[in-house]
Amino acid sequence: MTAILDGLGELSLPLRCAVVGAFCLGVLGAAVGLVVGLVVYAPTSPFAAVEVGLPAGVVGAVGGAAVGAALIGVRRLHSGRSGGARS
Repeated sequence: MTAILDGLGELSLPLRCAVVGAFCLGVLGAAVGLVVGLVVYAPTSPFAAVEVGLPAGVVGAVGGAAVGAALIGVRRLHSGRSGGARS
């Protein structure tokens, strides 16, 4: 477990947020898909978990990357440096 956390610490902020968002929303989506699949037709519930979990993971990755990019922008605004060329 610590190897995973160490690996996450080495990633850039947007990528780290994308990985965390994809994992969290993917697991949540898979759980929702499994429950829905069990209610609708139990033999196909694993497929429902994948069918809902994968798109949720993609949405989590995109949202996480956007949050990470916004955090970088906020940090740059608060530190007073623009990161670009100065005139």
